[in-house]
Amino acid sequence: MQEAQQSILPEHVAIIPDGNRRWARERGKDPWEGHREGARNTEALIKAANEAGVKCLSFWGSSQDNLKKRPMEEKRALLDIYVEYFHRILSSDDVHENEARVRVLGEWERQFPDALKKTIRECVESTRRYSKRALNFFLAYNGDREMLSAIRKMLSDGLAPDAVTPEAIKERLFTRDLPPVDYLIRTGGEPHLSAGFMMWDTANAQLFFSEKFYPDFGPKDFAEALEEFARRKRRLGA
Repeated sequence: MQEAQQSILPEHVAIIPDGNRRWARERGKDPWEGHREGARNTEALIKAANEAGVKCLSFWGSSQDNLKKRPMEEKRALLDIYVEYFHRILSSDDVHENEARVRVLGEWERQFPDALKKTIRECVESTRRYSKRALNFFLAYNGDREMLSAIRKMLSDGLAPDAVTPEAIKERLFTRDLPPVDYLIRTGGEPHLSAGFMMWDTANAQLFFSEKFYPDFGPKDFAEALEEFARRKRRLGA
């Protein structure tokens, strides 16, 4: 896929990768096989986004509920997949050749085992000086908890009411260093948002819902979604 014109290319694309478990169920596989296939697909989409010229790419990996409510065997398998995946990122040509800075946002440091936290920190540190691309993973993340955290920080900082500005809120979000989301893609055939995902940053985002389960939403589908974005006109209230 050739790099699109910057005037019609979203700077920040966020993906809610829904449907891994249903993909596995339809094939008589264990749920974590769907997560594993989803992780493989994420690598393919990162490559496609780099080739298209997308500067900032975000993936929602897991919510608080994903990590609390699902069966223990599935949670263990999911955490093992994270370890494997972030090890691959450490040696990924797509990440290093494109100088993509990796950020991992959410409350993962409170919940993940030490070995996984160590691997994630190595990924983040190894790309800390990169600035050409941004690659973001939201783990143990809920948007409503992010917003509550920002409000509590403003109260703790003693902000006066007239000092509560959009800039003050953004500075206290997990996403303080990220641009607003231009394009939000959700797979899995269920056209809705979940747990306030990036609620502040998606305020003016275009939405794209795919019927395909995430493991089946490949680079060709991603390219078609970008083409759909280019055809739309963003009025932003005008």
